[in-house]
Amino acid sequence: MSANEIDSSKNPLIVKRIFDAPAERVFDAWLDSDAAGRWLFATPGGKMHSVKIDPQVGGEFEFIDNRGDELTRHIGTYLEIDRPRRLVFTFAVPQYSEEFTKVTIDIVPLDSGCELTLTHEGVLPEWRESTFDGWTMILNGLAENLTKA
Repeated sequence: MSANEIDSSKNPLIVKRIFDAPAERVFDAWLDSDAAGRWLFATPGGKMHSVKIDPQVGGEFEFIDNRGDELTRHIGTYLEIDRPRRLVFTFAVPQYSEEFTKVTIDIVPLDSGCELTLTHEGVLPEWRESTFDGWTMILNGLAENLTKA
């Protein structure tokens, strides 16, 4: 399997969260470099070093987070952008694995706010728990940043 192919035979990892913000605002936070740099792939002890987002289908993103003495790169390519309903992208952290996985963000408007469902395909069994915890932390960070903006 090449680095750009997704092994969808692995069970997808699903994380859900309800936000008090409108679907458009939650969606836009994923593609705005300034906003995303405050919460996407950010860690409590880390500092975001750089954020590059080309928000179009086929466009790429790169987040570099300074975690102690090391820089951690998060990279991917946007496969689908359907504002404010769906965002699909490939995802890899090259220092841990050259394999790309696939992340789908589905956002459904509610009477008050919206519900976000994140589906991460291709996660290896040994990474499932930490990946679930990581996405949960990231979505919590998104919620906090939406209340500040």
